Formats: sequence, structure tokens, C-alpha cells
Amino acid sequence: MAWDLRINGGMVFDGSGRPAYRADIAIREGRIVAMGRLQGAARHTIDADGAVVTPGFIDIHSHYDGQATWDRNLAPSSNHGVTTTAMGSCGVGFAPVRPTDHDRLIALMEGVEDIPGAALAEGLPWGWESFSEYMDVVDQLPHTMDLCAHVPHDALRVYVMGERAVADQPATDADRAEMARLLDAALTAGAVGFSTGRSDNHRNNDGQPTPASEANEAELTTLAAVVGQHTHGVIQGVSDFNIADGPEPFDREFDVYEAMARAAGGHPMSVSLIQRVRDPGQWERVVERIEQAHAAGLPMRMQVAPRPIGVLLGLSATFHPFIGHPTYKKVAHLPLSEQVAHLRRPEVRAQLLQERPDKLAGDGSSVPPLVDALLERIHEAAFLMFPLVDPPVYEPSANDSLAMRAMMSGSGALAALLDALLEDDGEALIYFALFNYMGMNLDVVRQMLTHPLALSGLSDGGAHVGTVCDASFPTTLLSWWGRDRPQGRLPLPWLVRKLTAEPARFLGLHDRGRLAPGLRADLNVLDFDQLRLKRPTLHSDLPAGGKRFLQAADGYLATVVRGSVTLRDNQLTGSCPGRVVRSFGAPRPTLSVP
Repeated sequence: MAWDLRINGGMVFDGSGRPAYRADIAIREGRIVAMGRLQGAARHTIDADGAVVTPGFIDIHSHYDGQATWDRNLAPSSNHGVTTTAMGSCGVGFAPVRPTDHDRLIALMEGVEDIPGAALAEGLPWGWESFSEYMDVVDQLPHTMDLCAHVPHDALRVYVMGERAVADQPATDADRAEMARLLDAALTAGAVGFSTGRSDNHRNNDGQPTPASEANEAELTTLAAVVGQHTHGVIQGVSDFNIADGPEPFDREFDVYEAMARAAGGHPMSVSLIQRVRDPGQWERVVERIEQAHAAGLPMRMQVAPRPIGVLLGLSATFHPFIGHPTYKKVAHLPLSEQVAHLRRPEVRAQLLQERPDKLAGDGSSVPPLVDALLERIHEAAFLMFPLVDPPVYEPSANDSLAMRAMMSGSGALAALLDALLEDDGEALIYFALFNYMGMNLDVVRQMLTHPLALSGLSDGGAHVGTVCDASFPTTLLSWWGRDRPQGRLPLPWLVRKLTAEPARFLGLHDRGRLAPGLRADLNVLDFDQLRLKRPTLHSDLPAGGKRFLQAADGYLATVVRGSVTLRDNQLTGSCPGRVVRSFGAPRPTLSVP
């Protein structure tokens, strides 16, 4: 019988971490059926001579919860080799939900993940209440990749507690029991796990804390114990760990996560690992506590980004440092060309540079207080601001910073920033390396990445659409760390494993993440020498005309999902074989609720 697809002559990095080897790969009915030197006939072939062949990349941290209900393509992740993504991260999502709470969950997603509320209001079809029904609706629309979904704590809490979910009230025994029942039903229906968010930087669009951040240890361990009653399921969380408040509050907060891991009875758990501006050494304390937990038999892991976690500043982006200035606010509604012409006038420029901006954070705003604090210290923050060139450089030197540009020109940091934003007729972008860049290099990130308990994550695909485009993380991991970094490069077989077999095993997806006969035919064919990112560009293609950053890449010869070619020569083909992945682990006989 003819094969459906044969990939010929590639250097295969099979996801195991072992050295590459040359092989053909034969695919039939969505699975790999043979590897080696093959002679059989195939309906379609891909010439991979001189190319690298890898398993499809698996993204364990995305926010496509809304976008997946209206968008088949799931860009930008689909442009960067991702064939499976886990959404519902950080406790935010859209199920379970009562019809009366639609707007409340939109406000949460808009505030926490910078997805325009108007786009969500117009794009979301709703038509579900339970989490199982939500997965059914998402599965009705074919996608470029497979999706699995965490049950988000915020939605769960709002469904059960209503207004009390954000009224600084603890959940009652009845509340906890009902949340446990709903989570159990969702996991039984195939949810991949449970997520929660405890970051003070996460707010709804009115500046209120998220519902999950109000939860106490009793509630969190109750829900973790539900995960422990199933034969599948992971837990994902994010926390500031009480930034800069000292060791005692840090340990108290980490104790909560450790209690959740203990209650989950051996199920994997991950937390975000970030070097923070206000406490640059905190990440090392997180690592130390995770090592201690792991030594005690708790499978805790840390999600790590391969580059600075930053934001894109621009006159057309969601945010730039002049957005709170009264002079700018007078012209903010104008088309970009008119804004630029106005801001270039000497008298307008002088007024803009001497006035104090209005506060952006506080009541009624989802902007975290950190932003105001940095803007008040703009001369220091400018050392972490860099003009974003094409192709982008995510490990720029101090000499490339706007602070250095200001020093060389004799102008102030704010003036240098304004000049940079007005370049390219106002289309210029500034890369603000908020986290992971205190040493003006990625040496700390290398330490994080190479830790044996680290997971490649935090891409936030589908989120922060007007401020970041970190769904391109896989391309950075391979091209920068595997080829371009002047020193401290990492072995390509190891990097491929970080993007494939490791996240697959963590999520419990045993049919993918490696290239071997019998496994899913999810894979990438790469021209590794040409693999590189392009500068992000803004597109007004969300519902209601919402804007988002997309980032293209070169070097992706093909992406294959379930045996179907979804991307060819860096362009999507229109094929959408992706479906919702349901983790049907059987629940244990009894469900105990602490």
C-alpha cells in the first residue's frame, strides 16, 4: 500500500536527545509507519536532503482560549513549528461559565492577558456552559495544530462564587466542594490539567485582583487533590512570590505551592521562573525550593523563557511611555501619520518632555504598578530599552540601549525614547527587556534553561497581543542557542528534546514528541542555516478590528500535523488537521474532598 507522505533524506533529530542520523520517514493515516532507508511509493514527498527533521514542537503555556473558537490558523504559534499547544494557562479562560458572566470573563482575559475586550466580545461564539461543552465547541472548528486545555481557576471560582469571587472572601466548604465537582467533571471529560494565577501584576480590565489570587491554601489544595484523583493531569501556576518582601513572605507563598503539589499526589506541577527587576536574585530562591521539593518526591518543575521577557513599545502598540502624558493623550485618537507630524513640532516636543504623566496603574486600570515605577525612573529603565532591528536581536549589548544613545547625543533618556519612537514614520518599535536581563546578557537565562528541572515554556501564544510576540520562542531557542550565540551555545539534539519529548512527557502526551514508528506524524522540516526571525509587525485582523503582533520566520520548509502538511516554505497551506486533545485518564474509584 502506498504511503500518504514520505520525507526523504533528512537529518533526523528524533527528540530523544541522541545525535542526529540520516533517515527517510514514511507516514500513513496520520502516524509514522517506517523510518530508515525506504523505497516504497508515496502519494506525496518532501525532499529533506540537507535539512533538519524534528518532532513537532509542543507549547505548554498559551492563551488561545478565545482565539481558538474563531481562528483556524492559531498564528503566530503555527508559524514557528508548534503542532500541539496547551491553553488555559495562568488561571484565566472561558469555561465553565454562566451566561450572566460572559463579560466578567472577558474583562479578566483583557486585563490579565492584553487581549482586546472588543475582539473577544465579537469573536467568542459562546454556546457552552460546562468545560466539556467548551471543548466540544472548540473541537468543531478544525485548526492548524492540536489543542489541550487546562481548567482555569478564575472561571471555576466565578462560576461557583459569583460576585464573592472577587470580594476578598474565602471559599466556603460548599464552594470548595462544588469547585471540586466541576474540576473532576472537566478532567473526566479530557482536560489536561488545572491552572491558577497568584500574581499581583494580573488584574482585570478595571484593575481588580483576579479571582484566583483571592484563594487560600485550603481551596488550592482541595482542587489539587482533585487532580490527584485522576490518572492524568498537570497543575500550572504563576506567582510573584511576594516580590522584595523578604524571605519569610517568599517561603510562605512557596509553601502554598508545595502544599498543592503534595495534595496532587505525584502529578506534575510547574511554576514560572523569572528574574525580576525588583528582586533580581529571587529566581535562585525559587530554584532552591523546587530542588528541595523534588528531592522530597514532589514533581515540581519550572517554566523558563529562552530570551528576555519584554514588551514591545510603539506608537501603534498597546503601550509606550508617553501614553499617560496629557500632550500625547490629546492626539492619541489621530491616525499614526498625524500623531507623528504633531509630535515632531518643536513646541509640542518641548511640552511633552517637560510634563509629568498621569498615573497609569491603580484603581480602574489593569496596568501593573511596576510600569509606573519604571517610568518614574526612566533614565534607569532606558538601559533596558533597545531599538528593535530587523532581524531582531534579543541579546543586545548595553551600547545598543536608548540610555547609551542619550548619553552619546547629550539628550535625556526621554528625548532619546521619543526620537526612537518617531523613526520609520512612527512604525519603529522599542524592545523593553523587563525581566531576565539584569546582567545585560542572557547568562542567567542559560543557567535557567540548563537546569535539569527546567521546562521550555512561557510563550503566552495568543496573549499580550499588542505588547509581545513570544510565540516565536521555539525559533529563538533553536537559532540563537543552537547556532548564533557567540558563546555558551547548546547542543541541537538537547534543544530539540526541550521543545518536543520533554513537554510531551510532562503533559502526559505519550503519542507525540518523538519520531518513531507508531507515533503521531507531527514534525518539522527545517533549513537550519536559514532559520531566523523577522521583526514583529502589527496587524488589524482580530475581530472588531483589534490589533495584534505577528512574527514571521524563515527556515521552516514544512510543518506536518497528523500527517498533513500545514506549513510549506514558511507559509500556511490552509490544511487544518488539528483537534482538541482529550486526556482520558480514568478517575480513581472515590473522590475525597479535603
